[in-house]
Amino acid sequence: MNNFNYTMLCDFYELTMGNGYFICGAANKISYFDLFFRRVPDNGGFAIACGLEQIIDYINDLHFDSQDIEFLRSKGIFREDFLEYLRDFRFTGDIWAVPEGTVIFPNEPIITVRAPAIEAQLVETYLLLCINHQTLIATKANRIVRAAQGRAVSEFGSRRAHGGDAAIYGARAAGIGGCTGTACTITEQVFGFPATGTMAHSWVQMFDSEYEAFKTYCECYPNGAVLLIDTYNVLKSGIPNAIRAFDEVLKPKGCRPVGVRIDSGDITYLSKKARKMLDEAGYEDCKIIASNSLDEYIIRDMIFQGAKVDSFGVGERLITARSEPVFGGVYKLVAVENDSGEVVPKIKISENVVKITNPHFKKVYRIYDKENNKAVADLLTVHDEVIDESRELTLFDPQYTWKKKTVTNFKARELLVPIFKNGKCVYKKPSFDEIVKYRQQEIETLWDEITRFENPHTYYVDLSDKLWNIKNRLLSENRNM
Repeated sequence: MNNFNYTMLCDFYELTMGNGYFICGAANKISYFDLFFRRVPDNGGFAIACGLEQIIDYINDLHFDSQDIEFLRSKGIFREDFLEYLRDFRFTGDIWAVPEGTVIFPNEPIITVRAPAIEAQLVETYLLLCINHQTLIATKANRIVRAAQGRAVSEFGSRRAHGGDAAIYGARAAGIGGCTGTACTITEQVFGFPATGTMAHSWVQMFDSEYEAFKTYCECYPNGAVLLIDTYNVLKSGIPNAIRAFDEVLKPKGCRPVGVRIDSGDITYLSKKARKMLDEAGYEDCKIIASNSLDEYIIRDMIFQGAKVDSFGVGERLITARSEPVFGGVYKLVAVENDSGEVVPKIKISENVVKITNPHFKKVYRIYDKENNKAVADLLTVHDEVIDESRELTLFDPQYTWKKKTVTNFKARELLVPIFKNGKCVYKKPSFDEIVKYRQQEIETLWDEITRFENPHTYYVDLSDKLWNIKNRLLSENRNM
């Protein structure tokens, strides 16, 4: 792979600002930053948080090597005492985050960082790239999996990914999103997400005949034979040759074929014909797998049109999230501490209303209906607020305040959990399988209306009265600045 020091994977302005903080005496000013996003890709109803494990590894390894210091010195703009400060640099702050697999919505913190200004500023780029990439892929994967309506989906996209890390971590994210396997071998080696695969067209072309290719493969893998049947002609040669190989190689051994794969043509039509031919030959249990530039809309239409497909392999449109390949997470200052330790809220104002931030050090509560365990809304509060579940709770839209809902018989769960405390990791990283199970539980708490592909119901992220009042006060105070 490479020997990069990912501490240096930062936007250069993080270093110039750090140097500036050092010069003006603000280096150790305790600052609070929120990482959040403003819109769900593909106009979906929700996203799935992913990427925290890599952030933990990154924070644990934050440091500047001697060659990094020398490179920065060569730029000629950094003070020598700042460079010496970087020589012993480590993260000493606190981080809260939602666990991977959590269902998340716009404008609520996914991660909150509390740290000295230089530290909090320096981690911005890497936190964003981890969350933006993996959350995007996990969210896209879940859309595709839901479109498949219970049929297995494998991630096939490594060769179309935007680099090695994108392939490896993208496959991991796809598994968290709901895929059952990947073509990326190293992802299983590192994370335990099962890698699968059989043959390419080149295997078939390597032999003098399609039948010989199928026969040889069945001899090599009698208990795992999946044959790619579209190298020449699916119905005239592919299926007939596959059936012949099954009859002449597998049947005498007492083995059954696992499946056939179609990678081109009108897969819906071909799968219907192939299913009939396989059934008539006595291979009703032979699965049909479809691949070839699939996405959630194509899969949904194939199923609607009666395709006889048992599972799907999805490549480029998953691993690149081709339909909307940017997640759009941002990292914004929301508060600082003054000399007495008081948390002072900060706000970013814009003429573009969606870019106005929610200030202050906050908690994120998810409100559930106790009768059905469905999520009702998320509520952002100031960090010192506690929700009393024994009293009714009034929620209101922070923009259209006349839209109100009173909930009773509810339970409230804090979404942000401690990850780092005083620079030390206090979070036990769950296994890959534990994350997948948690994500499944999260999806089950959503109303069906939120999971629609088109025009999903808007899930509300509301502000507490206290936070709403603070935000409006800051808007008023800063109106003419």
